[in-house]
Amino acid sequence: MDEDDVGTVDVPEATVARLPQYLRALSVLAEGGLQTVSSEALAEAVGVGSAKLRKDLSHLGSYGTRGVGYDVAELHRQIADHLGQTTPWNVVIVGIGNLGHALAGYGGFASRGFRVVGLFDDGAHVVGEVVGGVRVRPLAELPDVVRPGETIGVLAVPGEHAQAVCDRLVAAGVRSVLNFAPTVLRVPAGVDVRKVDLASELQILAFHAQRRASRVPTLARVAEPVTERVGEVV
Repeated sequence: MDEDDVGTVDVPEATVARLPQYLRALSVLAEGGLQTVSSEALAEAVGVGSAKLRKDLSHLGSYGTRGVGYDVAELHRQIADHLGQTTPWNVVIVGIGNLGHALAGYGGFASRGFRVVGLFDDGAHVVGEVVGGVRVRPLAELPDVVRPGETIGVLAVPGEHAQAVCDRLVAAGVRSVLNFAPTVLRVPAGVDVRKVDLASELQILAFHAQRRASRVPTLARVAEPVTERVGEVV
């Protein structure tokens, strides 16, 4: 199978979700001067099983070299290519409230190939403000910034407005949406949506914490020491 064929193979969603973790680990290894890495060492760095890692990478057509492992730089390049990080992506953020401000000021986007090119909000108190070096525009100007097929939309609006704003993103040519709103979006075929629900993630963590707590054995009640009464015959 050549590299062009690999690009057409469906990669499981679970594998795709782990690829950024592999990429981060490889970046750390490269910065440390390591040129090759075994599947066991890379799996340990990410926190997955080595068999799972090898299966994940096989979907990309990367099998490593027996007795040597994976070439760190080459594997990094392959994963970055599959994640679309070898070409820059434009990002527009809609909803410049507290979350939108935090996202707009996040410095990690640029290092991963994402360039925030537009901030949008219809609040009169927000429009015109400069956040992270980008001026906030009214939502009506969205089509002026979006490059169809080359722009990722980020929704940081209240749930009741999310569907309407998403429709406007899609109409402007956005085909990939990251949704922070607590609602399920309806989109046409050919549009990908990833939902980030912070409250649900906290609930999942609380579930596991509760399970751990329920498995902690209850300490036996310590019996009170028996004291001898004055004048009592023992």
